Amino acid sequence: MEYVRLNNGLQMPAEGLGTFLLAPADAEEAVYNALKTGCRMIDTANAYMNERAVGRGMKRSGVKREDIFLVTKLWPTEYGSAADAIERTLARLGTDYVDMLILHQPVGDCKAAYKAMEEAYKAGKVRSLGLSNFPEEMVCEVADGAEIVPQIVQVEAHPYFPQTELKKTLSKYGIALMAWYPLGHGDRSLIGQKVFSDLAAKYGKSNAQIILRWHVQMGHIVIPGSKNPEHIASNFDIFDFALTAYEMKSIAKLDRNKRYYNMSLKDAARRICPSTSTLTISRKRGGREDTAGGALWESLKAGLRSSPAARAARRTAEGAKAETARDARRRVRVGRVRAQYRKKDAPSGASCRFSRKLTSEGR
Repeated sequence: MEYVRLNNGLQMPAEGLGTFLLAPADAEEAVYNALKTGCRMIDTANAYMNERAVGRGMKRSGVKREDIFLVTKLWPTEYGSAADAIERTLARLGTDYVDMLILHQPVGDCKAAYKAMEEAYKAGKVRSLGLSNFPEEMVCEVADGAEIVPQIVQVEAHPYFPQTELKKTLSKYGIALMAWYPLGHGDRSLIGQKVFSDLAAKYGKSNAQIILRWHVQMGHIVIPGSKNPEHIASNFDIFDFALTAYEMKSIAKLDRNKRYYNMSLKDAARRICPSTSTLTISRKRGGREDTAGGALWESLKAGLRSSPAARAARRTAEGAKAETARDARRRVRVGRVRAQYRKKDAPSGASCRFSRKLTSEGR
């Protein structure tokens, strides 16, 4: 494992496990398997609704708490009562401190929330601070007005969008970049680029491993997510080789300034914080409940999960309405299939076929 030295002297692993979109049961197993594989950094969030599961996976692994770099995030609906939210977050995770606490979205009362995070930092409940999805001007605003400059900014970054301009600003404050969508949201056109295929053949690695190695050598901290034990192990098998300067320059030519997630701040504020009184979401798995103050989680998840084509369709009212109807029908069908699984081990042939279809599509 390689490490990134943060601006407060803390050493952070260059790679960790992301748990976005993982249900509690899957998150617990993924965390357990990742830590057994040698991973030492876990990324979760209030809005992922799997913090309790992450805590369970950490305990099951047998790895000492002080050897794990634990990252979580506050959701905007919690910003107004951030001090209490931090206590609830620690309770869900089953720990008395987190190694990094991040403001998840640049909407709501960010200043009050960041101040509460600074107090938690001084109290030893948080070891480093970060911002997620904040645009450059808001990063500067927080950093210039903060008592404790953020250590991390977490944003979308990959070879098609390496965040070149943002990194110039971050370097002025000594802030490191943490990349989500490090593999470009699984875009085959990116992963299948000839430069990655050629380097994969040269080093005996996969294209995805070459991309993750590029991130590390760019100074990025990466959090690829998976619940597949083999994929998890493969993602961390990137520290026994190094790309040459020429190879890094070849990859740099892929920069297209192309994002996969394009929600504006205005839309984010409208979707995430329309009202703080009706936005507490809970999810139950196996009799256990993971609760967080997450606003309009399904809307955010749909926006991040969908393809670029689907997002383009949602720009029109007709497209948005049609997709909402399809999703509603799918949820009903999924619920029926799950109900049959709970009643008996072998559901009907039709249900089995539908279940296999869902699995193959990664729903």
